Amino acid sequence: MLKDQTAIVTGGSRGIGAAIALRLAQEGANVAIFYAGNATLAEEVAARCREFGVKAESYCCNVADFNTVKEMVAQVKADFGTVNILINNAGITRDGLIAMMKEQDFDDVISTNLKGAFNMIRACSSIFIRNKGGRIVNVSSVSGLIGNAGQANYSASKAGIVGLTKSVAKELAARGITCNAVAPGFVDTDMTKNLSIDKEEIEKAIPLGRLGKAEDIANAVAFLVEADYITGEVLRVDGGIAM
Repeated sequence: MLKDQTAIVTGGSRGIGAAIALRLAQEGANVAIFYAGNATLAEEVAARCREFGVKAESYCCNVADFNTVKEMVAQVKADFGTVNILINNAGITRDGLIAMMKEQDFDDVISTNLKGAFNMIRACSSIFIRNKGGRIVNVSSVSGLIGNAGQANYSASKAGIVGLTKSVAKELAARGITCNAVAPGFVDTDMTKNLSIDKEEIEKAIPLGRLGKAEDIANAVAFLVEADYITGEVLRVDGGIAM
């Protein structure tokens, strides 16, 4: 149980992030939900978290902006007293073939998905060090492990998350801080609904025969948050597609 612990979940207003926030609240954690655009959705998730008897608030934060992240993490610390858990889930896609990809589309994805995770870890690490403990879980993707045509920017950002996870795990282990990653496969969310994929064909390629659910990822995140002796690990949650 995570009673009296405080978790920050980025990209927490919908999809996988919302499922993670609710799962951690169910385990007793107070939750700070970081969102980029939709305040109404974020507050709805916070309200659902409160139904578990925990404190939950939403914060508008562009994770790609170093100074904004620093300010928002400080605000969470002031509001909740401390931060014990960081879930780096915020992510965007700007898909396109590499021969035609716009430079801005590459930069935007790297800035949010990879630099955003760095910004959040940088802002939270000093709190964790003072607490002599902490949990970091980064959301990568099987696209970062095996690549995906038309997603050079996204795959690069998620592969970067793997390297970031392992380096942070080695740096902070002596302080009682773990850093792990989950690598979802195809998950049935608003993001994948916007991708030009053939759902039936994808399901045929998945050994378990179905797309993942946001709750599948949330369960894996909760496992890693509560694991005391796992760090630097990348846990695929993909129905076997990247075996």
